Amino acid sequence: MIDIHNHILPGIDDGPKTMMDSLVMAQDAVSKGINTIIATPHHQNGRFINLKNDIDIHVSKLNNQLKIENIPLTVLVGQETRLNSDIMTEVKSGDIATLNSTKYVLIELPPREVPCYAEQILFDIQIAGYIPIIAHPERNLQIAEQPSILYNLVQKGSLTQVTAASIIGKFGKAIQKLSHQLIDNNLTHFIASDAHNTNSRGFALQEAYLLIRKRYGNEIFYMFMENAEMLIAGKDVYRNEPQLVRRKILGLF
Repeated sequence: MIDIHNHILPGIDDGPKTMMDSLVMAQDAVSKGINTIIATPHHQNGRFINLKNDIDIHVSKLNNQLKIENIPLTVLVGQETRLNSDIMTEVKSGDIATLNSTKYVLIELPPREVPCYAEQILFDIQIAGYIPIIAHPERNLQIAEQPSILYNLVQKGSLTQVTAASIIGKFGKAIQKLSHQLIDNNLTHFIASDAHNTNSRGFALQEAYLLIRKRYGNEIFYMFMENAEMLIAGKDVYRNEPQLVRRKILGLF
């Protein structure tokens, strides 16, 4: 399996603190069927500033250590960037890392709202030749209350990534319900772990995929699996026509 959103790099955000912690995460990932991870440290979320050149160095160090320890995991360069008005300037300057040097950019919204300028920035990203992937929209309060906001963004070309732990209910029943509604209505295109450690924010990708296969069948299961493969290859991914979520999800927070 491929995990496109992960905080495995040590000491640079709210993921593992040491190289040893990262190696423990890597071993756990491999034991759960993951062979490739895109490291996506936070950038400009109010606490962390991680620039592409620095991420390149950290990924190289971790991959070297994985080889030394004979852990069969490949880590690729990525970044999770908080939505802001300077995104395209930073992409062009080389400060922001796309996912595995492809056209895909992982974008994080604020947790409680979708800023009024979000649609314009996501559009600007596409005009510049990139494709925004909105990380964990199921955990955004305003989207939970008004799913039509996400429908509008997806209809206009943005992709989304739902967190594996959300699908299996680790963030609560309301977020789990919304996650499945996003799948039901073709409003998400990737499943990823967003793992930060092996305990409170661990890998749940295998469990999520098993649940998806059981509930939705092989077609949707393989779509998500293949979309991750096509992403790291820089190819266009599968996307079905989005539909509106008809019911609001209340009581999330």
